[in-house]
Amino acid sequence: MIEFYKMSGSGNDFILIDNRDGSLAVGDVVEFVKSVCERKVSVGADGLFIIEKSDRVDFRWRFYNADGSEAEMCGNGGRCAARFAYLLGIAGERMSFETGAGIIDAEVRGDVVKLRLTDPRNLVMDDEIRIEDKTLFVHSINTGVPHVVHFLRDLDGFDVFTTGRAIRRHEHYQPAGTNANFVAVVDDHTLRVRTYERGVEDETLACGTGSVAAALIASRKGLVESPVDVRVQSGEFLRIYFEKTADGFTNVYLEGKATVVYQGKLWDEAWKKGE
Repeated sequence: MIEFYKMSGSGNDFILIDNRDGSLAVGDVVEFVKSVCERKVSVGADGLFIIEKSDRVDFRWRFYNADGSEAEMCGNGGRCAARFAYLLGIAGERMSFETGAGIIDAEVRGDVVKLRLTDPRNLVMDDEIRIEDKTLFVHSINTGVPHVVHFLRDLDGFDVFTTGRAIRRHEHYQPAGTNANFVAVVDDHTLRVRTYERGVEDETLACGTGSVAAALIASRKGLVESPVDVRVQSGEFLRIYFEKTADGFTNVYLEGKATVVYQGKLWDEAWKKGE
């Protein structure tokens, strides 16, 4: 049986496994992830983290989306991984860890975790794409993973799933695809964001790197100033801090709650389907 924690980062839920001893033996990792992340028949989650040893910093991770695809970065997952590492004694309150996007710094204060992200890149403002018979005015940035941002007045009545899926698979963002964020400005320090996540292939209750992308692009458009509180679909708030540079941003931080839902032991019946 495999010991694991189930955690939530403001509505993004994850499975975390400590594999620093290298004992995890599940055969095809992709099929394992897809099986245990499937809701109703297994644990269910937006993604899964395997925590491993690092010879450079406190630990490294391998992060998989629910569809088994491996991703470079996950903001809300990063906050969960940091608190997981603190609770298990892998790291102290201040830590650094390796991700596919680079070294991430974190600070844990109770159930609140603050991450310092790598500097964003590939900022593109005021782009246009065609979705069926409509032209959408969008912006894009990579905050560890690629994100598109589209501003709206009415988020509640918008079909995030259909439009998000079309943007995610749009030829303009191939071959890797993109995440799609739909954003409404509340005031000069507050946004609402709904996100369609690549790899989950659905709207999620929160997306950390997407919230960061929304805040940075809204700032570049002169709509908000740091710090920015982002209300995600779960109803929780994420706080984004950043500094503008001439052509981008630096000192970007993501802060919010990372809560433990439960810990347990995963039986092989949960992932060895049909064997």
